[in-house]
Amino acid sequence: MAGGGSLNEKHKQYPGKMTIFVFLACLVASSGGLIFGYDIGISGGVTSMDPFLISFFPSVYAKEQEVVETNQYCKFDSVMLTLFTSSLYLAALVASLFAGYITKKCGRRVSMLGGGIIFLLGAILNGLAKNVAMLIIGRIFLGIGVGFSNQSVPLYLSEMAPAKMRGMLNISFQLMITIGILAANFINYFTAKISGGWGWRISLGLAAVPAAIMAGGSIFLPDTPNSLVARGKEQEARAMLRRIRGTEDVGLEFDDLVAASEATKAIENPWSTLLERRYRPQLAMAFLIPTLQQLTGINVVMFYAPVLFKTIGFGGTASLIEIFPLEIRSAAQSAVVVFNMTFTFVIAQIFLMLLCRLKFGLFYFFGTWEIIMTIFVYFFLPETKGIPIEEMDRIWGKHWYWKRFVNDGNGKVELTSTAV
Repeated sequence: MAGGGSLNEKHKQYPGKMTIFVFLACLVASSGGLIFGYDIGISGGVTSMDPFLISFFPSVYAKEQEVVETNQYCKFDSVMLTLFTSSLYLAALVASLFAGYITKKCGRRVSMLGGGIIFLLGAILNGLAKNVAMLIIGRIFLGIGVGFSNQSVPLYLSEMAPAKMRGMLNISFQLMITIGILAANFINYFTAKISGGWGWRISLGLAAVPAAIMAGGSIFLPDTPNSLVARGKEQEARAMLRRIRGTEDVGLEFDDLVAASEATKAIENPWSTLLERRYRPQLAMAFLIPTLQQLTGINVVMFYAPVLFKTIGFGGTASLIEIFPLEIRSAAQSAVVVFNMTFTFVIAQIFLMLLCRLKFGLFYFFGTWEIIMTIFVYFFLPETKGIPIEEMDRIWGKHWYWKRFVNDGNGKVELTSTAV
């Protein structure tokens, strides 16, 4: 296949099956996607409500009421208004850098719990906002919550899932984002009709509901075996591995986890390690996939197009890149979120300006990037289906392009953890 890495290649097969325990744990964890999806959907609707604009952005409301003879695309073109929306992405960007360290040192569950609580505080602030300052501060809290959840939830899902079902469980994060968007659109539809002009407070305040679901659920979630091993809790990790795989025969997978953990301990700075030649394919994907994803306008076009097309398109691509060995996994996932949020901020900040100038042609612009991303994924993203997460090193050494970075002079793969 063009992407490299045949599905028929021999890889380690760990014993185990999908258990009810894993399914429920992943279902609860994936609720972290609700907070991101709800915020994306709710902010687009609230910023078009007249009472909200009159209270916080009167100049935008005045422009909207003007008779514009030729260009209706420009009526929401306001730097301040887009900054209100996109400030969340800046906060998420910064938060994800700290989330990587916390996720590694304290576990994935703690990061999800912290993200849910902070997002809850942001929802309360936004719902009670009296001025723009309260709105922006609330958005910053929301962004911190999104940064923590987007960094930790994909890691949690990938590490809990059996190799053969990892893609199915990981995409549940994107499913929850989509459900959050859909719910937000329904809520905006009804709250916009509330007489008295306070419906926007309900829309913003109800973000507390998915935040409470995420935070409350995280209290009861177990930590992943990978995280437990990395923190020196090997007995707990073995017991958890037996529970989530539904079998006592976990020796092979557990040994690989321990070996990966030992490799992790030898790394003083995972950020600098991520820049090493052998990790260049993963680092390239951490940058290019989120970047191309945002250049397709995925998080802004959905305000104007059916959510279905986001779901079946590239909406969940960035969270499906299960390509990082344990020693750099937390830092690398933080890098994914950083690049994702950076370009989300840029696109969100310039979208209304581009819409004003390009009009409907903006959607052709984004469509062109969809084509470019499709070509890129076909040729440069290896297939990861059915491959144990600790065996990902192998696929780069067999890829037609990336093998030049991970092979030594004898054509052998420079394995970084347990793939032998």
